[in-house]
Amino acid sequence: MIVIPMAGMSRRFTEAGYALPKYMLPLRRTTVFAHAVGSFSGLFADTPFLFIARHVAGTEAFLRDECGRLGIADARIVMLEQPTAGQADTVELGLRGAGIDEGQPLTIFNIDTFRSRFAFPDANWFRASDGYLEVFRGSGANWSYVGPADDAAEPLVARTTEKRPISDLCCDGLYHFARAGDFRSALDRERAGPSLPELYVAPLYNHLIADGRRIHYDVVAEEMITFCGVPAEYEAVRAADA
Repeated sequence: MIVIPMAGMSRRFTEAGYALPKYMLPLRRTTVFAHAVGSFSGLFADTPFLFIARHVAGTEAFLRDECGRLGIADARIVMLEQPTAGQADTVELGLRGAGIDEGQPLTIFNIDTFRSRFAFPDANWFRASDGYLEVFRGSGANWSYVGPADDAAEPLVARTTEKRPISDLCCDGLYHFARAGDFRSALDRERAGPSLPELYVAPLYNHLIADGRRIHYDVVAEEMITFCGVPAEYEAVRAADA
């Protein structure tokens, strides 16, 4: 299942004077939403998609129209009444609202990132992995980070951090869990002893690693990723097409 949490406040766009949530903004004759979700166009026919959003600006009708236009065969929508405590909290509320089974694989992705030609890893490690984070090589204090395991034969994760560089492996916003139950149990433990005021997804992997679960990372080229999460990035993408 592809899970798209989109219950954020779009605060930076609102403060910059944009009247619509960022996922509704026009881009290349369509919308930011269509480009982000279009990252998974190869999965539209046979993979369920779960969208989790708030009741703002006619979002529910927008989602139904966009999913129909994109041709997503199994699009599930959970609408929330209130802001959440962070992306991980949003995902949990969506899973609960949609009645998702504990054994369902989850791939969580940001609504403001575009991933060119996405496919799940074809490496042998993926078949037995308990989860993985997709990363690119970069720097800066605004990413989730992966700390790789030393001398491992596979791309194993030793730990993750949020907004604290510990390597050059920056998360692009794609987080995979082999089982929804693992996501939920890790979130329960994060809530019991939160590492940050907001409930992010990346720190949840630390709880699974502590349990001996095999968490991996998959490196993709930065040119395969387009970020559109702040007004400057959105305007840069628009200008590139002008």
